[in-house]
Amino acid sequence: MMTWLAGVGRYVPLLVLGIAWEFASRSGLVNAKALPPLSEVSRAWLDLLASGDLIYHGRSSLMNLVAGLSLSVLVGVTLGVVMARIRWIDDLVSPLVKSIYPLPKSALIPVLIMWFGLGAASKIAAIFIGSLLPLVTSAYNGARGVERVLIWSAMSAGASRTRVLWDIVLPAARPDILVGLRNALALAFILLVSSEFLIGQQGLGYLISFLGEGGLYASMFAGVLTVSAAGFLCDRIYLRVMERALAWQR
Repeated sequence: MMTWLAGVGRYVPLLVLGIAWEFASRSGLVNAKALPPLSEVSRAWLDLLASGDLIYHGRSSLMNLVAGLSLSVLVGVTLGVVMARIRWIDDLVSPLVKSIYPLPKSALIPVLIMWFGLGAASKIAAIFIGSLLPLVTSAYNGARGVERVLIWSAMSAGASRTRVLWDIVLPAARPDILVGLRNALALAFILLVSSEFLIGQQGLGYLISFLGEGGLYASMFAGVLTVSAAGFLCDRIYLRVMERALAWQR
């Protein structure tokens, strides 16, 4: 019971924020057009859900997010581990990674539109590129941090390089990779919405932009809260998965 109460207590600030939001809008402390009352935003959210717009655009965003993030995990983890294990690949790729890392990834969206057009490919590419570098870096650091004694012991016992990679390097690098994946997940949501503002006519980012341009601000805030809630929920779920995956460290 105490654990449950402590878990609920973590979200009390959100309740306080919601009450303050409603009061500020209703009392005139802030312009109700600039910040519609939370109750109106909630009704607008139900209307979007009932009309099917929220589900339609949410499904499109989810598909792009999963596709881009999955590709970045596959390529990023593989590239990071290979860089850590093969010197010449590290020398070849590392300068490129270091030069691209500080670049705001949203700045690449116009270039991706030129290359891939206005369809889903541009959005997936934006998510892929933005999520790739944290995964490459985390996988690289994790694989480089493996104790060489473990590798030498396994190889002296007759283990092949492939077996060493799967049984020693990847498990040892798992904590770093999982932390990198959490960062990549956050970046994926940012780039998803940013790309949908500019590309095509689908997705929650497009829906938010469309509603804002039409002056439907309560509905616009409903879309913003949907993205925020989706990102928060995904992060909480991922943390639970991460805790289970790293239970052996306790």
